Amino acid sequence: MRSHEEQRQQNISQESSRQREAVKPSGYAGAPSSSSAQVAPSSREANNDLLERMLRGDNLRLAYKRVVQNGGAPGVDSVTVANLQAYLKTHWETVKTELLAGTYRPMPAKRVEIPKPGGGVRLLGIPTVMDRFLQQALLQVMNPIFDADFSRHSYGFRPGKRAHDAVKQAQHYIQEGFRWVVDMDLAKFFDRVNHDMLMARVARKVTDKRVLKLIRAYLNAGVMANGVFEKTGEGTPQGGPLSPLLANILLDDLDKELAERGLRFVRYADDCNIFVASKRAGERVMESVTRFVEGKLKLKVNREKSAVDRPWNRKFLGFSFLRDKKATIRLAPQTISRFKEKVRELTSRTRSMSMENRIMRLNRYLIGWIGYFRLASAKGHCEKFDQWIRRRLRMCLWKQWKRVRTRVRELRALGVPEWACFVIANSRRGAWEMSRNTNNALPTSYWEAKGLKSLLSRYLELC
Repeated sequence: MRSHEEQRQQNISQESSRQREAVKPSGYAGAPSSSSAQVAPSSREANNDLLERMLRGDNLRLAYKRVVQNGGAPGVDSVTVANLQAYLKTHWETVKTELLAGTYRPMPAKRVEIPKPGGGVRLLGIPTVMDRFLQQALLQVMNPIFDADFSRHSYGFRPGKRAHDAVKQAQHYIQEGFRWVVDMDLAKFFDRVNHDMLMARVARKVTDKRVLKLIRAYLNAGVMANGVFEKTGEGTPQGGPLSPLLANILLDDLDKELAERGLRFVRYADDCNIFVASKRAGERVMESVTRFVEGKLKLKVNREKSAVDRPWNRKFLGFSFLRDKKATIRLAPQTISRFKEKVRELTSRTRSMSMENRIMRLNRYLIGWIGYFRLASAKGHCEKFDQWIRRRLRMCLWKQWKRVRTRVRELRALGVPEWACFVIANSRRGAWEMSRNTNNALPTSYWEAKGLKSLLSRYLELC
């Protein structure tokens, strides 16, 4: 008969085995699943060597590759991504020694203000390339530890999940009959994160004090705004690779709370939609969840932007829905407005650039835009957008043909009858009006030959 001690050791072994299975991650998209950086430890105690795993060669090579792929602007030290390799050759041994000793101090982030579509600015903190490299290496060993326990209804900045999955899940809830939404907006979330609360949640699974000290150093690194240093007593500056994971760690408590209440919700970073069956239920949920967010998480709910409403009156990640039974996904009105604003900027006749350069920039934006918004039912929109874009390009071309003789020469080269060349070239109408009159001279085939991409063609291809 086995002794009590032998039975106890066997139970511990079985429990450790179950924990290893529970936290084993699916791996990063595009990264080798067998990489040591992707293997989650079996217990909290096993995370005492997290810094050593962060500094392993395979993990650092993967981090370097991703930083180079992501590109981005230099930080306060003006070192670019292209210079990272040379910078590492010169400074890496010193940085590694400081990391192992726990004395490394990151440089302040570079403050950048990005205008928000609805007004105001979004504050970004751009770390130096070296700090982006270190944050990426740390992210790769921390993500498997935390991600395995995150809610399946959290979609933001997670391996194997994307915004389209969140929108489809929201559509599924509406199809089930939950046709009211509690649209909760957290006011300046990334700027209001409480450092002590965040670090307490990180310490639940990370015991390596050197890593905890490094994360705290990044939180307290401060920012440089117009050459002036500013302390950061709260918040996780957007712009670094580690910031999204830290945000998910803090908001995981919100996910757990909503799940315990049996609520149907979708969260993408700080965008959270909760779907309920009635307006009254939505108002109760809004009140109680607001108390939890502001009381337990020390965050602030933006009551002006938050609302209990029908899903088709709100937007979620740039999309909205039709009120039919299928809850067809559509483009949100704000998305259409932002698209037109960007195209107007790229096709402004006051911006002096060659037509080839203009089309190149326009193509880059159009292909990226439709690649994301292909999820929506937007065939009609794409057809109208194509027509409108071609007209704006004709307007730019007409402005470039400043003189009458230039217009006559260009129109004649396009095969326009001689009499029509003189009539059109001598017109006193403005460039926008003439862009309609030159439609036959500059048809769709002309712009296709110039390399202009069609939104409709790309949309049908993707769908």
